[in-house]
Amino acid sequence: MIVLGAGASGLMCAMTAGQRGRRVLVLDRSNKIGKKILMSGGGRCNFTNYSVESDNYISANPHFVKSALHQYTQWDFIALVQKYDIAFHERDHGQLFCDDSAKDILNMLKTECDEVSVEIKTRCECNKIYYNEKFYLETSSGQFSCDSLVVATGGLSIPTLGSSGYGYEVAQQFGHELIAVRAGLVPFTFSDWFKGVTEKLSGTAVKVTVSTEDQSFTENILFTHRGLSGPAILQISNYWHQGQKILINLLPDVNAEQLLLSFKVDHAKAKLKNLLSKYLPSALVSELEDKFWTQYADKPVAEIPDIVMVEISGFLSSLELKPSGTEGYRTAEVTLAGVSTDDISSKTMESKRQRGLYLIGEVLDVTGHLGGYNFQWAWSSGYVAGLSV
Repeated sequence: MIVLGAGASGLMCAMTAGQRGRRVLVLDRSNKIGKKILMSGGGRCNFTNYSVESDNYISANPHFVKSALHQYTQWDFIALVQKYDIAFHERDHGQLFCDDSAKDILNMLKTECDEVSVEIKTRCECNKIYYNEKFYLETSSGQFSCDSLVVATGGLSIPTLGSSGYGYEVAQQFGHELIAVRAGLVPFTFSDWFKGVTEKLSGTAVKVTVSTEDQSFTENILFTHRGLSGPAILQISNYWHQGQKILINLLPDVNAEQLLLSFKVDHAKAKLKNLLSKYLPSALVSELEDKFWTQYADKPVAEIPDIVMVEISGFLSSLELKPSGTEGYRTAEVTLAGVSTDDISSKTMESKRQRGLYLIGEVLDVTGHLGGYNFQWAWSSGYVAGLSV
């Protein structure tokens, strides 16, 4: 069997198949294996999550992920990590990271592959694939043939790591439908008044609730020179479409209207900016003041009419913004959508259109939330394919 792609899903599939006695060759166009593993989680690799459910994934078929996630769970991967004595820790929302380095995860996978004699070729570009009783591959390293071919090439995110979208071409060659892809888990950019705000506040983080029409996340946002990033923004970007607005509640832990009206009773002589700066970064409050209540900037809150306070509270709890776009695949952590799962077996990842062809990982129309879910999908889909090839 041949695996195209030496990333998370490809290596998991290769080692699993090798453990069954299969002769495995892994081909990767990059100069080294597992580049995305190495850079993930700030170099610490958010390799899975304590809580993994199908609801953590986006797909045209929300049930597709269930079988693979059940066959190879987060606990199975955690057990493998513990077998290698890799120290790890939990962060917010059950996210698991290496204490030391993402290299520990990659070295673990490489060792597992080595133990079952998996052969890995890097700097190998696949130029052509055809099928005649078996698969034939014409590559920059020569011609290869195999009974089973596994496409684990990933998506289009972070092209500097070697992504090309070649897996989509292979899938389409064998009759699979491609659902239009776009960048996911990606920062927003702005071209209106808010662009100046993000530039001035670059580096500032605030806990908020960010919402689209049908989804919301309460976590930090991060102001950058280019726009907005941070966990809440990355999460909501998976549900945002070009032209849509987002709503940001800057005070998710309090009732903004009640808070502002209470200021008039408890702090009548204070200025609103000073009072709000106890709840939000003062630089952000200054920008909001200039935009929404500059005419009351020098007045004590006692002199601000109740109706105006209610209006200001509305700005704070439902700040309406319209991103001009995203930073695109250059910084996107994942690629949304991909090869339709309609013609893929959810139990084995084998194509229903071409016997012996398997598609795993990010190339499929399965996208996880931020928090280790995309890696868990890589482990689970790679494992079940490895059991079947």
